[in-house]
Amino acid sequence: MQVRIAHDAPAAVRAGALVVPVFSDGELTGAAKAVDAALGGAIADVLASGEIKGKPVELALVHAKDQPFRRVLVVGLGESGKLEAKALARYAGAAVRYLGRRNIGEIAIALPPQAAGHEAAFASCVAEGAIAGSFDTTAYQAKPEKKTAVDTVVILSDGFDAKAVETGMNRGVIVGESVNFARRLALTPANDMTPTILADEASRAARTFGLDVEIFDEPRIREEQMGSFLSVAQGSAQPPKFIVLRYNGDPGSKELLALVGKGITFDTGGISLKPPDRMEEMKYDMSGGAGMIAAMSAIARLRPKLNVVGLIPATENMPGGKATKPGDIVKAMNGTTIEVINTDAEGRLILADALCYANKLGATKIVDAATLTGACVIALGHAASAVVTNDDAFVKQFLAAADATGERYWHMPLYDDYTSAMKSDIADLKNTGGRPAGTLTAGAFLKTFVGETPWIHLDIAGTAYLDGESAWQAKGPTGTPVRALVAFVESLAKS
Repeated sequence: MQVRIAHDAPAAVRAGALVVPVFSDGELTGAAKAVDAALGGAIADVLASGEIKGKPVELALVHAKDQPFRRVLVVGLGESGKLEAKALARYAGAAVRYLGRRNIGEIAIALPPQAAGHEAAFASCVAEGAIAGSFDTTAYQAKPEKKTAVDTVVILSDGFDAKAVETGMNRGVIVGESVNFARRLALTPANDMTPTILADEASRAARTFGLDVEIFDEPRIREEQMGSFLSVAQGSAQPPKFIVLRYNGDPGSKELLALVGKGITFDTGGISLKPPDRMEEMKYDMSGGAGMIAAMSAIARLRPKLNVVGLIPATENMPGGKATKPGDIVKAMNGTTIEVINTDAEGRLILADALCYANKLGATKIVDAATLTGACVIALGHAASAVVTNDDAFVKQFLAAADATGERYWHMPLYDDYTSAMKSDIADLKNTGGRPAGTLTAGAFLKTFVGETPWIHLDIAGTAYLDGESAWQAKGPTGTPVRALVAFVESLAKS
């Protein structure tokens, strides 16, 4: 999809459709008012009829005879006084999905009056949302269904700071494309997304965007003494890979942020086999790793002044003849011994060694992301990702940056009780503490491997993929946490 800006007045723009915002608590303003006048009050009539009331992402299509734009899509943005830039991503995404399914190839999107003075943030969200809205899930269909036809989105800058609009648009394009990159990786079935293929995708992105890349094969992983990681990999016929992506944005600084992502390309549960119902969704168990690869790609393109390393341990979790068994004891890179109680608690085992390696590289801050626990879905549903940390000041900065992106995170406690629950009778740790507080005992397990380094763990089990589509987003992978991580890196670079 191409996204560009145009300086045309909304009522004069030539496009297959023009998208204008309306609000639930007032008269028509800005582009909606100007276009309504050109249409003889057609938009006001739609609102007066009650067809829509201006609530968020309500949609109404008005045909525009004898106008340079063929149609007007009216999109609700809720209360005007509460509008935030992040709402524009859903505004644009909903427009692309609605109009694209009606075979409209070029659309123009008007900014709301509230964008004045905040053009870059609003335009970034429009561009990101438009691209995310175009995500295609039909790659394996011989005759694709519900494929969007939109190939050009024009953001109208008339009445706004055009340079700021363009700056924001350029950022939003990068973020949107990176979100869709993560979604494509996650959506691809496990037979076409093995650890080797995931490593190849990371290498290709590194070459394209200027990252340094190193892929550890099994002998190198063994040389690094990543016994916890290898214990998960040994049941699979597919060789494991450990992906290292480096961005040197501030060579003179000793600060290094490590982004660690779980890369289980398919999770059967191992010997502790999962129930077959919906096991096909376990291709999404590498969403944390996909998110880190995509975030590193975006960081390389945006060029913030910060050093960042992405670490993705990638393997399948299979019940082969060599698979780890419940009761086995394995040793992590830092010498910690782990009693494997449940082989389906494998994500924390591969992350343990990746966190150790982050410390070996001298990381001064660490963020990991993983579809780690079903308990997170029980606690938060699909509305938010869980956050645990060993540093409250660090997590406050992350939450502030993430809030502006529309991704939702909920800070949860990490009491000593949860660490106690992970103690083994015969090893240093066990890999599960039972059903109670499963998200938090898993976080306590991971905390063991970061030492004193400021660290944030994101459990995205309920947000990495969704069971149904929305007005602005296709069913399936969401690209979480790419948006939040990019915003967080930008905020760290500025501070």
